[in-house]
Amino acid sequence: MADAARGMESLPVANVQALAETCNNGVAEPVPRRYLSKDPSAEEVVAADDSSHAIPVIDFRKLLDPESSEEECARLGSACHHWGFFQLINHGVPDEVIANLMKDVVGFFKQPLEAKKECAQQADSLEGYGQAFVVSEDQKLDWADMLYLIVQPRESRDMRFWPTRPASFRDSVDSYSLEASKLAYHLLEFMAKGVGADPASLRGVFQGQVRGMRANYYPPCRQAADRVLGLSPHTDPNGLTLLLQMNHDVQGLQVSKDGRWFPVQALDGAFVVNVGDALEIVSNGAFKSVEHRAVIHPTKERISAALFHFPDQDRMLGPLPELVKKGDRVRYGTTSYQDFLKQFFTAKLDGRKLIESFKLE
Repeated sequence: MADAARGMESLPVANVQALAETCNNGVAEPVPRRYLSKDPSAEEVVAADDSSHAIPVIDFRKLLDPESSEEECARLGSACHHWGFFQLINHGVPDEVIANLMKDVVGFFKQPLEAKKECAQQADSLEGYGQAFVVSEDQKLDWADMLYLIVQPRESRDMRFWPTRPASFRDSVDSYSLEASKLAYHLLEFMAKGVGADPASLRGVFQGQVRGMRANYYPPCRQAADRVLGLSPHTDPNGLTLLLQMNHDVQGLQVSKDGRWFPVQALDGAFVVNVGDALEIVSNGAFKSVEHRAVIHPTKERISAALFHFPDQDRMLGPLPELVKKGDRVRYGTTSYQDFLKQFFTAKLDGRKLIESFKLE
């Protein structure tokens, strides 16, 4: 993954958490202009309490049950095509594994800046503590701190960026990434099955390849919550993303559909799962990689952890023949996945612009 980072700026370690404390106190400093984007509230956001507009909920237990699997597979395929997002319940990842990860991610972000700087990003590296997708000195910045790590396979890890505090952090991330990846591979099998393909077809693209984890800290912004973004509108460049939110009472993730933004009310104990660009391409558009963003709460912090499943960097990325339906045409060009990642990570986040560029006329 290091090659994908060539061309990124080497900037001082950001600490939006400390900046937020300064801006939110009684004698508030103004939010720096680099964090002020165009007014996100100017775009239509669907009411969060409108259940008819909620992203689909898929029951993993029903996928496993022979009596309900076919129907739930169809629902899964529909969710991935029409929304590109769904919440997954009854997923089977042990509660203890999730609780340990949450505890240690929160513990990491609660440390003083000097402790977190021990894991600071370095020039031409995607990993470490800092900010995501900073490619120039004059771009708008996101109101968030993050820690990004390559977590699997173990031989791909760069331990310079792995926190030593909390003491259990490394074990928690290791256990979580193994358990969650097992779940992701099963989901890929059911997704393939849902569109009539060999269940092993999609799993084979991603199994055993790199998995990355990004832990996100979104501090509150009392004076300008409607002018800052925690994460700019983007799609994910990987195949499948599994997201855990630490505090379910704080909304932040929003999904774009039909020109409107739909807030995601994360269910307690559920994963929020989304399709990435690589999966849209290999599925020939059967599954959609959908634009999403993170907004900020005026008084409450939000913490999340996203696990990304990538295909082989050396792979020539294009539609799988078995996923090009009879009578359909190939809808995407073929490129090396390494080149695709370089384009993604060396440009500012810009919605679906990159994935659209690979569509064939």
